[in-house]
Amino acid sequence: MDEKLAKVDPKLLDLLVCPLGKTRLVYNRETNELISEAAKVAYPIRDGIPIMLVSEARRLED
Repeated sequence: MDEKLAKVDPKLLDLLVCPLGKTRLVYNRETNELISEAAKVAYPIRDGIPIMLVSEARRLED
């Protein structure tokens, strides 16, 4: 497994919420991002660490 695509701890996923919408996040293994369906943004994961900054989030296309 590529170290940059380190698996996210499922317990951590249960605790994290989107800073914009305060909703649950879904892990996308292909893009290595945490997706907020409600806010339509994706937060990157770098070296196994979710970057939960709105300024770092990528807007999702409709």
